[in-house]
Amino acid sequence: MTARQATHAGSWYTDDREQLDYELQQWLDNVPEQVTEVIPVGDSCPVPVKGIRAIIGPHAGFSYSGANAAYGYKCIDTQNIKRVFLLGPSHHAYLKTCALSQCTEYSTPLGNIRVDQELVQELQDKGEWRLMSTRVDQDEHSLEMHLPYIYKVFESRIEQISLVPIMVGSLAFETEQKYGKLLAPYLADPENLFIISSDFCHWGSRFGYTYYQSSEDNQPCDLSVRDGRPNGVPIWESIQRLDSEGMD
Repeated sequence: MTARQATHAGSWYTDDREQLDYELQQWLDNVPEQVTEVIPVGDSCPVPVKGIRAIIGPHAGFSYSGANAAYGYKCIDTQNIKRVFLLGPSHHAYLKTCALSQCTEYSTPLGNIRVDQELVQELQDKGEWRLMSTRVDQDEHSLEMHLPYIYKVFESRIEQISLVPIMVGSLAFETEQKYGKLLAPYLADPENLFIISSDFCHWGSRFGYTYYQSSEDNQPCDLSVRDGRPNGVPIWESIQRLDSEGMD
């Protein structure tokens, strides 16, 4: 058996089992029993969401993203889920495809999560996949940052679920379509849950991206530190609007 070690524990989040369990529980407990929906705007929805098929969550350090990620994980209806597909972008290894793990389990300070080796092989037989080396697997944080929450919300039945980790490379549109068609039947299966690991926000001069639109009617621009605080809407509102346009 090959276990992927929790290489970011102790830096991106605590490696103390009791402290980690406490933090996750506190963040989950702070999520209200009704969450606000995006569409229809302003409607409320009770959690967990019955029949939920997928969530999107951040992969920043828990001091930045832990409380926010809890909102997604509190929505998961764990009752009938047997398999968790975890998709995260590659930050270190350059890929033009997607890659699968060769590990048999993923470690967390809370305990280990079994990798569904049979399904990993099934995916390999169906399409063009790379295989992650253990080093590439353990260097990547976008998958690991979701493991403690996955373990926590499925804790009462952790032995009954399995994990399918998928590292997503820099894909051409046609390649995205290919993997989308390949994974679509698994998404349609009510016993599967998809967790999409996303960057919290890569906006700012350090990332070379400062797109800003003061209002829907004004032309967008690139801000610089010399501009100071913008006169229009707050930066986060401009980012939020752009996110919604991208999803549409």
